[in-house]
Amino acid sequence: MNKTLPALALALFATGALATSHGGHSGHGGHGGHAGHGDAPSTKAYMEANEAMHHGMAIEFTGDADVDFARGMIPHHQGAIDMAKVVLEHGQDPGLRKLAEEIIAAQESEIAFLREWLEKAGR
Repeated sequence: MNKTLPALALALFATGALATSHGGHSGHGGHGGHAGHGDAPSTKAYMEANEAMHHGMAIEFTGDADVDFARGMIPHHQGAIDMAKVVLEHGQDPGLRKLAEEIIAAQESEIAFLREWLEKAGR
């Protein structure tokens, strides 16, 4: 049995669920009443980051919890980096921009740790 199918199905479900729930809020007061906010450059960038993250997390599971964790967390952390870069490019709030910079530094460090661990483990 292909072990990537459950992960891929979960990723597709999550992506579809996000898109479906998001579509139901078009023009909702929390979005400032802007029609077409889905066309914003930041929205497109977030959607691309989300899609890449979910695609990357659709790993082939080995049955080794440590290896599967490390392999799945690398694209997950990369997704956080990609999203943080979007807020640095498009966001205005100084507090969120500072947090985004901290997220990038922390996640890059964790990705390096995970890659090194996988290399040492021969995976």
